[in-house]
Amino acid sequence: MGGKITYIFLATVLVLVFGVVAMEGVLLLMTGEPAAMGMGAVAFVLPCLGGWFLWANTRFARDANRLARELEAEGGLPLDDIARTPGGRIDRDAADAVFARRQSETEEAPGDWRTWFRLAVAYRDARDTPRARKAMQRAIALHDGRPVPGDPEPARTA
Repeated sequence: MGGKITYIFLATVLVLVFGVVAMEGVLLLMTGEPAAMGMGAVAFVLPCLGGWFLWANTRFARDANRLARELEAEGGLPLDDIARTPGGRIDRDAADAVFARRQSETEEAPGDWRTWFRLAVAYRDARDTPRARKAMQRAIALHDGRPVPGDPEPARTA
C-alpha cells in the first residue's frame, strides 16, 4: 500500500509540473518574439509526451497488478522463496535456476498468460527489467485476448 501512495503522490507532483511548464509556454508564446514562441510551443509538447508516458506506465502497472491478483486467487502466483544474499538481494545463481525453469514452462505453453507472467517475474528477479516488461506486456495481451506484437495470428485467452 505504501508504494501505491508514493506512486499517486509522485504522479500528482508530475502533473503539477506539467501544468507549470504549460503555463510558462503560454507566457513565452505571448511575448511575440520568435525564439520565445518556439520555446513556448515546445513547452506544450513536453507535457503531452510526459502525460502519455505517465498514463502508459500507470495502465501497465494497473494491468500487471490485475493479473497478479487473478493469479493469486488461482493459487498460481510464484512464491518469493529465492535465496538471497546477506544484504537482501536475490542471489544471481538462484534467480538463474528459477529463470531456466520458467523459460521452459513458457516454451511448453506459449499461449498461456500465466507462464508469461511468471517468466516476467523471473526476468525481474534476474535483474533484466526490459525483458521483464516485454514478458509482462505479452502476458497482459494474452490475458485480454489482444494481438501480441510479433505474433503471426491474434492471441487467444488461455
